[in-house]
Amino acid sequence: MGELLHDLLRETARRTPGSPALAHRAEHLDYGTLWSAVDGFARGLVGLGLQRSERVAVYLPKQVETVVALFGAAAAGGVFVPVNPVLKAAQVAYLLQDCNVRVLVTSADRAAVLADVLAGCHDLRWIVLVDGDPGALPPALARLAVRWLDLLAGQPGTGEPHRRIDADVAAILYTSGSTGRPKGVVLSHRNMVAGARSVAEYLENHAEDRLLAVLPLSFDYGLSQLTTAFSVGASVVLLEYLLPRDVVAACAKGRITGLAAVPPLWNQLARLPWPDEAVRSLRYITNSGGAMPRATTAALRAALPDTRVFLMYGLTEAFRSTYLPPDQVTTRPDSIGKAIPNAEILVVREDGTECAPGEPGELVHRGALVGLGYWNDPEKTAQRYRPAPGQPPELPNPELAVWSGDQVRRDADGYLYFVSRKDEMIKTSGYRVSPTEVEEVVYASGLAAQTAAVGAAHPELGQAIVLVVQPTRPDVAEQDVLDHCRRELPNFMVPAAVFLRAELPRNQNGKIDRKTLAGEFAALFAPNGGEGVA
Repeated sequence: MGELLHDLLRETARRTPGSPALAHRAEHLDYGTLWSAVDGFARGLVGLGLQRSERVAVYLPKQVETVVALFGAAAAGGVFVPVNPVLKAAQVAYLLQDCNVRVLVTSADRAAVLADVLAGCHDLRWIVLVDGDPGALPPALARLAVRWLDLLAGQPGTGEPHRRIDADVAAILYTSGSTGRPKGVVLSHRNMVAGARSVAEYLENHAEDRLLAVLPLSFDYGLSQLTTAFSVGASVVLLEYLLPRDVVAACAKGRITGLAAVPPLWNQLARLPWPDEAVRSLRYITNSGGAMPRATTAALRAALPDTRVFLMYGLTEAFRSTYLPPDQVTTRPDSIGKAIPNAEILVVREDGTECAPGEPGELVHRGALVGLGYWNDPEKTAQRYRPAPGQPPELPNPELAVWSGDQVRRDADGYLYFVSRKDEMIKTSGYRVSPTEVEEVVYASGLAAQTAAVGAAHPELGQAIVLVVQPTRPDVAEQDVLDHCRRELPNFMVPAAVFLRAELPRNQNGKIDRKTLAGEFAALFAPNGGEGVA
């Protein structure tokens, strides 16, 4: 049988049970203790009645129970669904309904906030509360509630985990699409273990590493900090930070050797002083989720002269695609590098033939990291997961690859450079945001007859969301729209500026002309770029 995701924990627990695995505030767990909790949670889920491949959603901030629940769901033979803790009730409900979640792991206060929307989650059978009293919940929810400690205290052996192989589904990670609601990217145990092994290889991770997890665990890049560390027996420190200086302080205090972040956070960290303890301990830093500004890279290298900088490119559908080795950062600061170990990256024309050096084409990723498609969405799966280019025509069942939709070019030495995104996704604060998802919330307010969300280059966020609205009434103000967005959307999806228009530009097909709007606001956040409500 192939290696399963939870085997990463179990094998280290078997070999060196006393080695450090996970820390959060005052809690410190070694591998033996962590695996015992994961195994106990897995058996508890099966004891409840969880069937093979049923979904277990985890709606919590970064804490020990979050990690135990994610890996415990996989160990039980279920499928874990990490839910970003900043999402609001309606968005959480959509995810729970979309993949027919059976078990929700959350806190008592979060369950109470979700009370109204959970009534529509007809497949939900159990709510595992990591704290609080189930009796304090509304009666309809209290009947579903189970205490975390009661679940872990079940008799060993009463719920034997379901048998799995590495081709089985381990997780569903939700990512925004270019249109419509978030899509659930389905990943197998094989996908996730191959990704962890590949990243650990080029980062040269080892058991003495201590990684700081600052990104959401619902984000594949954030979850990677756990899987990569556990693949080599390293340890992870979980951090929910309020201010960037909290990250720097945690690096120093925890003697952190590896730190992953997205460009907006790196832009802030680059302006801070780094204590000597952090300068000495940080062996490497990594960036993904957007291009790192040259000035930011230069400032970080000046502050951390002995720290290796890895610039990377990835997509949830295939986890990670490329990395730029540290010795190339000065020579090729704008490059996204070459393929990671055990992956092949192709640059192809629309007909699938390979591009010449310098010729832009679509980035196509093939190999063991390619996911299984989008949950319950064959149409979008067929658009993004297509036969890999260049396969023998005699092959009856062609290998599927991920066609990224991103335009890149390859130089004469084989290094790749990002050119543009084919779809209309907005890349802000390290997140991919669907314009339609923002627009639907605005339409629901009753304030907009027509609206369009576009991205504008921003020095801190990568891109900022700009919202253009044709109001339904003359008395609607820009601030009214912005206030509604702040109530209904997580912070990273709230527009940075709102503009009211009598009408929105349209193209020859009668559709809103997003390209014209994007061009109009391209320099909005440059000096003297424009005015708007923010």
